[in-house]
Amino acid sequence: MTTTAAPAHPEAMTPERTKIAQEALASNGLVKTFGVIGDFYSFCGSVLRAMLTTRFQFREFVSQAWFITSVSLAPAIFVCIPFCVVIIFQVNKLLIEIGAVDLSGSAAAVAVIREIGPVVSVLVVAGAGATAVCADLGSRKIRDEIDAMETLGIDPIPRLVVPRVIASMVIGVALNGMVSVVGLVGGYFFSVVLQNATPGLFLSDLTLLVGTPDFLSAEIKAAVFGLLAGLTACFLGLNAKGGPKGVGDAVNQTVVFAFMLLFAANSVISMIFLNLRAGA
Repeated sequence: MTTTAAPAHPEAMTPERTKIAQEALASNGLVKTFGVIGDFYSFCGSVLRAMLTTRFQFREFVSQAWFITSVSLAPAIFVCIPFCVVIIFQVNKLLIEIGAVDLSGSAAAVAVIREIGPVVSVLVVAGAGATAVCADLGSRKIRDEIDAMETLGIDPIPRLVVPRVIASMVIGVALNGMVSVVGLVGGYFFSVVLQNATPGLFLSDLTLLVGTPDFLSAEIKAAVFGLLAGLTACFLGLNAKGGPKGVGDAVNQTVVFAFMLLFAANSVISMIFLNLRAGA
């Protein structure tokens, strides 16, 4: 008994059908990307609503704030010092060329207070604290702890997410102040001891171009950056899939996406502040 093969369909592999299939795959990827963005905005709305309407978990907040501080404090200091020193060194070289090295204090204040402080502090929060938060929530997700909480009627957003997001904001603001102080002290030592700036003029010029509005702007930046880092970490952690490998992927994505959001927000806030300052 002989069998006959089913007739082939020549049109199944035609270039037109292949092109249609590729376009369909690309369309599905685009739809998936926009779906993730939409889910993130919906998640942010749920977190904001929980902040305003539910009981605040103060004990969880204190625990998470201490945890983020413990993993972010030392890296923030060690990143801040060389970062500030390099920037101030370059600025001072320019000032020495034009014979205005005694203005190094004002240049250091502008660099540290306006940009270096908030960016460095929250980059460390995003790189160390947010990744740890994402790993914690992701591990709970793959162990079905989050599903168990929901089964018991406990909403994980007010119970787990809100304390972590607020802790990220608070620690970002606190680290910004610490990084600013360390950066200015390092700039003073570097400028006065190594580049022969006048100590008194360095200190008196700190407030020449920078005032209270600049410091408040930096603190607002740090709070917004901490909010974005916390939201990104919690969203990716709660949506981790695929076992330990999925948690690792979520942690890596936290770093990338948080940095992208931070730099975009930094550009927007800086433009708004500088325009308001110019119009005042």
